[in-house]
Amino acid sequence: MTETWYFVDSGPCHPAYNMAMDEALLNWHSKGLIPPVIRFYSWAPAGLSVGYFQKVKGKIDMDGVNNYGIELVRRQTGGRAVLHDQELTYSVIVSEEHKKMPKSIKDAYLVISNGLLEGFKELNIQAEFAIPEGKLQTTDSAVCFEEPSWYELIVEGKKAAGSAQTRQKGVILQHGSIPIHVDKVKLFDLFVYPNDRVKERARRAFDDKAVAINEVSNKVVTFKEARAAFKTGFERGLDINLEPFHLSPEQQQEVQDLAENKYKSNQWNFSR
Repeated sequence: MTETWYFVDSGPCHPAYNMAMDEALLNWHSKGLIPPVIRFYSWAPAGLSVGYFQKVKGKIDMDGVNNYGIELVRRQTGGRAVLHDQELTYSVIVSEEHKKMPKSIKDAYLVISNGLLEGFKELNIQAEFAIPEGKLQTTDSAVCFEEPSWYELIVEGKKAAGSAQTRQKGVILQHGSIPIHVDKVKLFDLFVYPNDRVKERARRAFDDKAVAINEVSNKVVTFKEARAAFKTGFERGLDINLEPFHLSPEQQQEVQDLAENKYKSNQWNFSR
């Protein structure tokens, strides 16, 4: 029998609210108040999310961030900075003890990424899992999409979705970015480089490392079409049925309070 999970379609939200919503859903699931959840959302204004352990000073160009009207927010999850602009963002909230979820982070990535793989199939895009050869090479770059991690989705050898995972209170939170279009000039204006020549070289190299849906699709894909495709993809890839869930006024207020008190605070966002 197919298991029913909740589906939260948040639409465009403030970056701080987006991170607060993911944390609130994790808390509610850890208390047994809600079943596992798949959530889709976008960002208004555009956001730059930095990883939990990532340094801001010397890595992120705050003048560039401010000039573009982008809001910086720190994630609960690790990894590098991601520009959330013209994209579909997803999150998965599920107990570590769930029968579908392996104990290892890497293997859990594979299970959850099946939903992403099926979503790309719905869009007639041939994606596959990244399986790095040997030890994953790491660079000093602060940009998330510079290289794929285990079981992230690649198209034509280029990273097409970036994900990050944390485990807290017995719950897995995995969220990730599925770019529909990437403004590469804007993206690289958000990071610190020794000079413009180095920045331009990094931007050109990025063309061979990452790709957005509308660079590989044989037709222009809208946000609405991407959302529908990946909803179907998660249902098929995880063998679940998604039931719409709408927050109560009290739950909405709880998320709003968390956004204001934590995710909009300089103490949280610039702590490293």
